[in-house]
Amino acid sequence: MSRADKIDVKNLSVYYGNDPAVKNISILIPEKKATALIGPSGCGKSTFLRTINRMNDLIPGARIEGNVLVDGQDIYDPKADVVEIRTRVGMVFQRPNPFPKSIFENVAYGPRRHGNNRKADLEEIVEKSLTEAALWGEVKDRLNDFALDLSGGQQQRLCIARALAIQPEVLLMDEPASALDPISTAKVEDLIDELKKDYTIVIVTHNMQQAARVSDKTAFFLSGELIEFDETSKIFTNPQDKRTEDYITGRFG
Repeated sequence: MSRADKIDVKNLSVYYGNDPAVKNISILIPEKKATALIGPSGCGKSTFLRTINRMNDLIPGARIEGNVLVDGQDIYDPKADVVEIRTRVGMVFQRPNPFPKSIFENVAYGPRRHGNNRKADLEEIVEKSLTEAALWGEVKDRLNDFALDLSGGQQQRLCIARALAIQPEVLLMDEPASALDPISTAKVEDLIDELKKDYTIVIVTHNMQQAARVSDKTAFFLSGELIEFDETSKIFTNPQDKRTEDYITGRFG
């Protein structure tokens, strides 16, 4: 693992019961870049994504073998603090899931849970996070409005702001634009491009064009296995494995 890498996954397998969803994957994910995970439905990419902040712990019967290191720390070490891991590794889900609270309280939720209730601090964090999520200009005069009254695209950017409010180092995104219209999708893609200057981003996407547009590196998954991982430009123009080429050119998936 070089200093340019943020996440080091070694011989990772994930089982639901006796069935392996992810099989013996090793991969180095670079710091302050966007890495896309692509592949057909059910190929293991979302399962893999959830291992990076231990979300699979919440699934009954899930079992993990291998190691996931973030900055050299094995997050599956029995002594690892899961709350601290999820503070460092934030997550944005496929469908926007704002809390039934105000816009302000959605963003302030994380810092409050970590014990920061100072009004001035929270106001600063909320403004900074909404600005980073490219939403501040649209909502700064309506912070007390109900978050669920926002459009779908705004709700997803609010969820990104909520994830950023606890200052993670890594941002995991599970198909963050799949439920959005094209204009909102473009805003989220622009946002990823901006955020990767400060954060390590790992994004699952079904959209080949999106992967090509937003990521620096791309990993192709098939049937729980990592088939190929390389610079995005190389994966899309000169893949080394025929299965990668077949998927990218639409022959299956």
